Amino acid sequence: MDSNKTHQEFGIVKEDYLEWRSPRFGTSHAERIDNNVWKWLIHTGISAYCANEEMRGPDPFEAGPAWCFDRFGQSTTELPDGRKIYIAGEHEDSYDPDFYIYNDVVVINLDGSIEIYAYPRNCFLPTDFHSSTLVDDKIVIIGNLGYPDDRQSGKTQVYTLDTTNYKIESIPTSGDSPGWIHLHTAELDSENQIIRVKGGVLYHNETSPLIENIDEWQLDIRNWTWQRLSKKEWFRFEVKRSDNQLNLLWEIRGALWNQKLGWKRELKESLEKLTGLLGLVPDIELLKEIYRPPVTHVELEQYEDEYGTYRILVEGVVVRYVEDFYGIQVTIEGSLSENIIKTLTDDLVKKLEKLENTQYETRLLRV
Repeated sequence: MDSNKTHQEFGIVKEDYLEWRSPRFGTSHAERIDNNVWKWLIHTGISAYCANEEMRGPDPFEAGPAWCFDRFGQSTTELPDGRKIYIAGEHEDSYDPDFYIYNDVVVINLDGSIEIYAYPRNCFLPTDFHSSTLVDDKIVIIGNLGYPDDRQSGKTQVYTLDTTNYKIESIPTSGDSPGWIHLHTAELDSENQIIRVKGGVLYHNETSPLIENIDEWQLDIRNWTWQRLSKKEWFRFEVKRSDNQLNLLWEIRGALWNQKLGWKRELKESLEKLTGLLGLVPDIELLKEIYRPPVTHVELEQYEDEYGTYRILVEGVVVRYVEDFYGIQVTIEGSLSENIIKTLTDDLVKKLEKLENTQYETRLLRV
């Protein structure tokens, strides 16, 4: 792939781009799509916005999202013969006009040639953050985040892709499955013909937050039966604003960062903005204390690849806080007394309410 290749090198003019600008479903199963616009976008990997600007395309707010190959949650599988199979994925987040979840398959052959296959929506749902596991001449596709209306509580999406003809088949499964899962890992045990699934995030229903998968599962690919391998009885809860608004922890951390680096102008600006949003001058130093409860504990190392995750050790048990814009999910990875759990909960709520000058509430997390 070459990000420097221009549309002129592919012989593309504006009329070509406008014809193939928009994503589309296949009209038949494994429909071969052959056009230089998409091949250019695959070669370069440029964003939908950049491609549309370069080709002077229409406003995406009016014309809808533009097709591109710059994707998150796309799987890549390399075959023994050198082919690379790219499956689906998404571009941008839901607030962006170019947001789109794909249901296509792109094949890059050893000689660099490209094949693109499209599928009807009812044959292959728009899919992202899945896993792809090569089993002989088939790829087993497990999981999906997908569009909200496509998510099915309690069901795990499973497809197979035949690498000899690129046909996709939806696989009905039985047994105790993880449910609607994404961002997980999948590992093949070829000797026992099972795929082990762990990690990731689970969707329960539209009124519940996405929740971390803490257990392990396996799928027997001889009979497509799920089995649960663990059932951790960890206490988990979420703390979020009672008004259901996004929290301002990111903005407060930004102010704290400005203070740490001595950026006086930026600090003044961020504090003024926060004061307007919160109705008071925030005590940004309090942010350092929200995961330091009034119980004996040890602060554990924060990993660079786990932004927003904080851990402490209480009576030999890891207490993990995962912070995002919507709330804070707390996982107690073992057994603690009810009194300690209540102290952890009450202290976190109290500090957050003081920090943001608004009410917070807690709810248990169950899947």
